[in-house]
Amino acid sequence: MLQPAATLEDVYLTLSPEPLLTTEELNAFYKDQLNQVRGDDKVSRLALWLKRTYGNSYYKAFLIGHRGVGKSTELTRLIHKVSDKYLSIRFSAPKEVDPASFKPFDVILIMMADIAVWTAKPIADGGAGRLPDDKRLEEIWEWFADEREVLTKDVHIGGEVEAGAGVSGDSLWAKVLGLFAKVKGEIKYASDRKKEVVDYRLSRISTLVELANRLLDNCNALSREATGKEWVFIGEDFDKGIPTEQIENLFVTHGNIFADLRAHMIFTIPIALGYSEQALQLPFPRESIFSIPDTPVFHADHQAHAEGREAIRSVLEARVSPSLFEEQQMTKLIVASGGNLRDLFSMVGQAADTALLRKSSGGRIASAHAEFAIDSLRREYKQRLGGGPFYKDDTPYVQKAERLLQIYNSSAKAAVPDKVLYSLLRSRAVQEFNGKGWFGVHPLVVDILKEQGRLLGSDPGGTSQQ
Repeated sequence: MLQPAATLEDVYLTLSPEPLLTTEELNAFYKDQLNQVRGDDKVSRLALWLKRTYGNSYYKAFLIGHRGVGKSTELTRLIHKVSDKYLSIRFSAPKEVDPASFKPFDVILIMMADIAVWTAKPIADGGAGRLPDDKRLEEIWEWFADEREVLTKDVHIGGEVEAGAGVSGDSLWAKVLGLFAKVKGEIKYASDRKKEVVDYRLSRISTLVELANRLLDNCNALSREATGKEWVFIGEDFDKGIPTEQIENLFVTHGNIFADLRAHMIFTIPIALGYSEQALQLPFPRESIFSIPDTPVFHADHQAHAEGREAIRSVLEARVSPSLFEEQQMTKLIVASGGNLRDLFSMVGQAADTALLRKSSGGRIASAHAEFAIDSLRREYKQRLGGGPFYKDDTPYVQKAERLLQIYNSSAKAAVPDKVLYSLLRSRAVQEFNGKGWFGVHPLVVDILKEQGRLLGSDPGGTSQQ
């Protein structure tokens, strides 16, 4: 549904937290005001450098940002901005790998499988309409030959060839397709993989990089001949649900893999890694790390940020008609979200459902419905600040509370990154804003500090200040 919801019954149809993926969705829902308020359009900078490197070198960069700022939607914008020069291969790490046990060579194999399959797809479907050269396919087949005896099962071709490939089951292309299908399945469930397979591939990772580069060169050449475009890899969600040690092993310990691959690539990584001292060991230059900040609803002095609120409002009004809110309720929810679109959509959806279920709203979100949704999210933020047996963060709350007050009072020393600050950033209790790099306490957390007597009830910056 690409029109704003006009009834409470339709609100859930337009408030999906999923990223915008199509041109139609971007046209309907994306608003440029967000980047104007954030201070810079990082995607336009990425697009500029991608276009500059087309045909003569390979552009590689990292994208970072806190949860809910819209990184995936911004990557969709990037894909559209460079579509005259590039064909995009987009993959989500948690969907492709076993987060706890994948190995660096798994990412290489995913990229090899994807570029081979996408190059063969029809041009109308985003491919190049060309099969990789037989010599490249033979090299891939032979690389795996030495390890087949230690695989968990034999490579079965027929059932693993992708539907619609348009090739016979016993052709070399069909065999390689089946091999890639089997390998990608193994990568997804890598915890079941035999140790012999892991050791073998790790010992030959340099030869795998060479093999991948020859395939990448071949597929890029085929794409340029057929479409005039090159391939760019968009590797997403390396900052979601993957253990820190796995990310460090991939991008720091084995970072040279990506430095050596002859391909354009943009990866999202944890923001804590992008800002850490280890960032100097990442395979791409420091200036190739782009950060998407939060959208402010308050200034650093806790006064209302009119431009930020209006930018958020423009996004919400593209999805939900203002007529569905009683006076001031849209503003109330915008402030409570702290500018985080994921949280905003969740609260508006919950408020709309509450209004429907109570059947006393006259078809609009009233104050009681908005407060119910805000209270629910505030409890969630309070839980994130705590601890327990399933919390990996062992930072005592007293330290968190002390840092929150320092940040609230704009103490310069409070902005120096350390374990406490990263804990607060991960929980979203603290937000990070624009190119000046200032931090602020989320309005819901300001409410919590007031409840605890750490701030006065009259102090600004909470959800009561609209």
